[in-house]
Amino acid sequence: MTPTASRDDKFSFGLWTVGYNGTDPFGGPTRPPLDVVHVVEKLAEVGAYGLTFHDDDLFAFGSTDAERQTQIERLKGALADTGLIIPMVTTNLFSAPVFKDGGFTSNDRSVRRFALRKVLRQVDLAAELGAKTFVMWGGREGAEYDTSKDIRAALQRYREAVNLLAQYVTDKKYDIKFAIEPKPNEPRGDIMLPTVGHALAFITTLERPEMFGLNPEFGHELMTGLNFVAAIQQLLEAGKLFHIDLNGQRGMKYDQDLAFGHADLYQSFALVDLIEHGGPNGGRSYDGPRHFDYKPSRTEDETGVWESAKANITNYLLLKERSAAFRADPEVQEALAAAKVAELSEPTLNPGEGYEQLLADRTAWEDFDAKSYFGAKGYGFVRLQQLATEHLLGAR
Repeated sequence: MTPTASRDDKFSFGLWTVGYNGTDPFGGPTRPPLDVVHVVEKLAEVGAYGLTFHDDDLFAFGSTDAERQTQIERLKGALADTGLIIPMVTTNLFSAPVFKDGGFTSNDRSVRRFALRKVLRQVDLAAELGAKTFVMWGGREGAEYDTSKDIRAALQRYREAVNLLAQYVTDKKYDIKFAIEPKPNEPRGDIMLPTVGHALAFITTLERPEMFGLNPEFGHELMTGLNFVAAIQQLLEAGKLFHIDLNGQRGMKYDQDLAFGHADLYQSFALVDLIEHGGPNGGRSYDGPRHFDYKPSRTEDETGVWESAKANITNYLLLKERSAAFRADPEVQEALAAAKVAELSEPTLNPGEGYEQLLADRTAWEDFDAKSYFGAKGYGFVRLQQLATEHLLGAR
């Protein structure tokens, strides 16, 4: 039976996701644009609780104040009618020709100033609509040629920009935090802050690092050949998982933005298990929006758009059920114990122990039998993975 979503599941979609018209670098649109009110109504039908958007998703770049306000009021009306909320917003600093060399890090100083004004305007709208998170994806903050961009200066300009935004939010007393979204490449040959690790390091250099975290995307981290679940655990350990983008990606290709669960099922399963059940001791590890940042295939008509939106939700809920069964399985618990998964949480040093006590402990060196690990004392990781596979495939 197909599971049904509730508002408590906190599923959200970007206006740019279901609103994607099928355009790609090799062909124009295959679907007409969707009106924002229609999108809100349809998302409510499929079980979403929230809508997110770039400014240019809601009103066209260059809109007059009157045109802008008309769309804002129409959105507010649709939200009131459906009960959907706006948990996150972001700003488009990558589509318009003016941003062809980036926004915050453009070589052109006047473009950087224009970009800051554009973002500040969207920050005000975020506060007006009750959004708690402001995502920053630097899609064109990068370069194709090493000689064209002074990366040290670019990092300084990026830092200058986000420090200003943090000051603005603080002075305005807005309840908003910022989430940087890493991506290695596309549309630029190289994008700044390409991975979770790069973004975490950058945050430590900011004036108000507590206001900044990350919005990691499943596909972006896989584009680098890295492990998304490991990245999420690093962010959880650092307290910097402010938002998350879910989709599907088949390896180190272009950014595919497939529906969640339509690519790497093992990582999708492990991710849902981590989000919903935390570590070996259980408990949710993340309670924010489960945000789907995907693109309905160019091959689909509008019916296919909403089928793909439902697919994201259904796949997440099915994986949630499978992971709950996995955690409840006594054999899995035995395999976790045999693999010593929980033992990693035990400090290596005894309470009050330093290097002097460690050096005096004969069991740690002189009497330790390292040779006994040859051909014995396996950890059973393969067995644990096989149990996960059997639960994932419904064999248990």
